[in-house]
Amino acid sequence: MFAMPVAHGCASGLGGLRAAGDLVARMQMARGMRLGEAKAHVAGRLGVTPFDLSDPVLMNDLRREFGLGHVMTFEMSYPEEPTAIEAKGNIADLLGLEIPSVRLLEGRMHRRARGGG
Repeated sequence: MFAMPVAHGCASGLGGLRAAGDLVARMQMARGMRLGEAKAHVAGRLGVTPFDLSDPVLMNDLRREFGLGHVMTFEMSYPEEPTAIEAKGNIADLLGLEIPSVRLLEGRMHRRARGGG
């Protein structure tokens, strides 16, 4: 039940969605990168230093800029912000990863667009 959050916290220690911990952990799991290598890769893709990845203020701005999703702090919607699945798609594009849930959604969207229901 709590295995993934614990593993994520231990692996990256970068604050999850508040900063870049989820991005670093995703690179570690998807590409088998070591922590330092994953941080350098994500930082390079975002155009910041690895040190900046743990800055929640800077990362909140970058997550909004790149459409990577962020922690909602108020009970309100942000219509201009990407939904969770859109943010996953943006993460996949930015990091050059294939995320199964994004691939599944894209397949369903294309099937519906062709009239396959």
